[in-house]
Amino acid sequence: MTQRDPRYDILFESVRIGPVTAKNRFFQVPHCNGMGVSFPKAMAAMRGTKAEGGWAVVCTEETDFHPSNDFSPLAEGRLWDHKDVAVMATMTDAVHRHGALAGVELAYTGHRDANLYSREVPLSVTGLPVAIDYPVQARAMDGSDIKQFRHWHVEAIGRALQAGFDLIYIYVRAGASLPGNFLSRSLNQRSDEYGGGFVNRARLFKEMLEDALETAEGRAAIAVRFTIDDEPDEADEFFSCFGEQPDLWDVNIAEWRKDSLPSRFGAEAWQEPLVARVKQLTTKPVVGVGRFTSPDTMVSQVNRGILDFIGAARPSIADPFLPRKVEQGRVEDIRECIGCNICVSSDFTMVPMRCTQNPTAGEEFRKGWHPERIAPAATDKTVLVVGAGPAGLECAHALGKRGYHVVLAEARDDVGGRVSIESRLPGLNEWARVRDYRQQQLHSLAGVELYTQSALGVEHISELAPDEVVIATGARWRHDGMGRHHSGVIPGTNAVHVATPDDILEGMTPRGPVVIFDDDCYYVAGAIAEKLASENHTVTLVTPASDVASWANNTLERRFVEERLHELGVTVIEKHDVGTLSADAVEIHHIHSGRRTEIELGTWVPVTMRDPVDDLFHALSAAQMNEPDGAPWRITRIGDCLSPSTIAAAVYAGHRFARELDAEPHPGVGFERE
Repeated sequence: MTQRDPRYDILFESVRIGPVTAKNRFFQVPHCNGMGVSFPKAMAAMRGTKAEGGWAVVCTEETDFHPSNDFSPLAEGRLWDHKDVAVMATMTDAVHRHGALAGVELAYTGHRDANLYSREVPLSVTGLPVAIDYPVQARAMDGSDIKQFRHWHVEAIGRALQAGFDLIYIYVRAGASLPGNFLSRSLNQRSDEYGGGFVNRARLFKEMLEDALETAEGRAAIAVRFTIDDEPDEADEFFSCFGEQPDLWDVNIAEWRKDSLPSRFGAEAWQEPLVARVKQLTTKPVVGVGRFTSPDTMVSQVNRGILDFIGAARPSIADPFLPRKVEQGRVEDIRECIGCNICVSSDFTMVPMRCTQNPTAGEEFRKGWHPERIAPAATDKTVLVVGAGPAGLECAHALGKRGYHVVLAEARDDVGGRVSIESRLPGLNEWARVRDYRQQQLHSLAGVELYTQSALGVEHISELAPDEVVIATGARWRHDGMGRHHSGVIPGTNAVHVATPDDILEGMTPRGPVVIFDDDCYYVAGAIAEKLASENHTVTLVTPASDVASWANNTLERRFVEERLHELGVTVIEKHDVGTLSADAVEIHHIHSGRRTEIELGTWVPVTMRDPVDDLFHALSAAQMNEPDGAPWRITRIGDCLSPSTIAAAVYAGHRFARELDAEPHPGVGFERE
């Protein structure tokens, strides 16, 4: 085994956190995952895998601890009673099995949530409408409510100790936690001893912290997760009062979209200017995040006194074994997070977490998939994979790790497919890591042969005579506007100058005013609009959705996209559909009122749907049917060639084929149900 680079030794120093000790500086901070109370076995298996991968501290997601603050429908953690203690103990056992500390983020969000499951009246610092889109208001807490709340919190800490947690969080964030709401000047409108000046507004947090330290009694560390930018002018006073009391400070940013900043809009370690001052305000250990993927950046953070712990959510999802790989001198094997936030979307959609880089994320329990281990080949088959996009690359990589003989053929002169093409769009350069990681890994697999500039036909495949043929030839954007809102061709398409996203990305220069019709509602239309506007084209983006890039709400990108397009002068027209196209104009109409408008048109860019490039699959299938005894191979389509979707879905499809080849079929529905 290779040796660890001595430059990284500091990352593997143990660090004391009050009554407990972390074995190194790698700290998986609390993060959502779409599992929690809905899929607790999946959650526990995922957390245990990270502990196995070398993370010294592994935490839960937000965990509600009383029916008066129920996070439903979000699939977060729960610690209401003894039944939840037993569930959470499965997680702490999984984490402890690998010598890591288990942390729980107890959270009481006040008026953020509507208690849709418990149907209890929400409580908060002030009577306010709940933040989610639901017609209910939170009731302002009185003195007896505050006393009762403190009792609930102490009981929850007791349950956390029973479940085996080593680290217990108090969450302080305005708009998302009760102590943060009380601390906030804008939210706290009280006139009693809990309102007004700083000392009064901080009173509830002070009481909660004292209660927590007394209840834990040295059996667990008490951490405070604090949003440094909520009341920045009061931060010094806050730390002057409390800086030395908890055992650890977890510092983050108030707005989630900025705290989990998509890579399109910010680089690794971007939070440093905001969090750096905390180490000057406390001697206690500090953890913070920054989508850290480079060990050199991590070492720099510690050496310069920015952080004591390298906090991670997304990088720990992309590679649960990141610490182990650094420790073993295998930095080149790290699957670096691309900052696409597909993982975040699982919280909004309330399903087990997905990851573009790591197709095993969320499948540790459901399918028994491990991010680093895969069953050896059951046969000596030769597998031909046609197409070296994300699905084909991952398929060849995983098959090669299993020990199959793999031939990977790509028609283009480079690999990566849509990843290579789309990563040329503004801000998407880090997405090329999907290609780079797999291409680099293929070089170490003796059984994988990669051929570029190799467009294959039926006759070529017949000559190769593989045992399995996997078609991963991707998809192409349609030119006629057919998509979610139009089941057929938009009238007038043949009369206009059309440039599909593929055309733009392959170098076509639009002429005249550009009108982009976004019926896809994810990142492509906005990124193309940004590219063309930056090149001084006049751009209008039309979408039937209520917001530009509406699905990107789930990845925390939408507001950034909207802000960027307005900065660049792109005209955005929402809630409008396209009627008829003519040579120099496009007629649009409001989807509710029907009011019609014409827009000057030079180039029409429909971003609606993609068609699978599956000609080779159908040709092979036809040739196989014409064989008297049938062709000697099995043909399978994967990824966009079968069903166009996200890059994450393509990587998953490639990995799934490789895992399941010659394997015993999973009973039932194909995965373990909870």
